[in-house]
Amino acid sequence: MSTANRLTRLTQSVNKLPAAWRPWALSFIMGRVIPFAGTSGTRVEKLTANECVIVMRNKKKVQNHIGSVHAAAMALLAESATGFMTGLSVPDDRIIVIRSMELEYLKRATGDMTAVASFSDEQLAYVKNTEKGDIQVPIKITDSTGTETVKATMIWAWTPKKK
Repeated sequence: MSTANRLTRLTQSVNKLPAAWRPWALSFIMGRVIPFAGTSGTRVEKLTANECVIVMRNKKKVQNHIGSVHAAAMALLAESATGFMTGLSVPDDRIIVIRSMELEYLKRATGDMTAVASFSDEQLAYVKNTEKGDIQVPIKITDSTGTETVKATMIWAWTPKKK
């Protein structure tokens, strides 16, 4: 139905770069769009309409008092992964915002954190073809051992831009 939005066109141009450069380029662009994501050092490993993978290294600037990734940084990771992926699908004539964010911290995190957001084809079609709506975006957040340390529920909404 709709043509590629601005973020999709930008991602398509990044995908023309050599594979080794793509994560750096995507991370740089996303850091410019969302300055807090850039400050925290998130690394966008993959960004498609159906999946977004973002890694946050366990570095001093994102650590809590016990040396693991801070709870607020994990929330940023979840918001970034779900928001970037949803943003690829919402047409340019709409504005996207986070409506709700719930995080339940299950276990102490060890090492780097990875967030994987995903859409089914049906969810993707809903986002692209619904003028005003919201959607719960599936997200899985794991630490360097592969353990799911955070259970997150992220709901994104969009409405037409005011003319």
